[in-house]
Amino acid sequence: MSEPIEIKLNNTEIEKYLLELAKKAENLRPVMKNIAGILAYSTEENFKSEGRPDKWKDLADSTKKQREKNGHWPGQILQVTGQLASSINTYYDNDSAVIGSNLDYAAIHQLGGQAGKNKSVDIPTRPYILLQQEDEKNIIDVITDYLK
Repeated sequence: MSEPIEIKLNNTEIEKYLLELAKKAENLRPVMKNIAGILAYSTEENFKSEGRPDKWKDLADSTKKQREKNGHWPGQILQVTGQLASSINTYYDNDSAVIGSNLDYAAIHQLGGQAGKNKSVDIPTRPYILLQQEDEKNIIDVITDYLK
């Protein structure tokens, strides 16, 4: 096993910038707060567009008829009452930015699967928490700006 190589720089200008970067890296809450904001905005846009970049699968005719009977159709696919969209919340700390929902049925809409009595209803995947390429670029920009 070889010995580690240690290189010491004797450059006060570089040391100054490295110390500044180290100080910034100690408090990443501002960056994580901005990232959480990007996650929230992207999710709102996904609900508004009913899927991005690809539209969500349309509702079954039986679901549309049931909603129409209850006065909820025409309407948006995952927003009968708006509970799912309004349940989305973010959390951030020094080490992470998180988005999610605490509703029992949130995961089935995000991931798809079997639901209903005896798991007899097939719910298609309708990912409402999904970053777009522009969101990923915005996150990289936030981090890059922070490190400048």
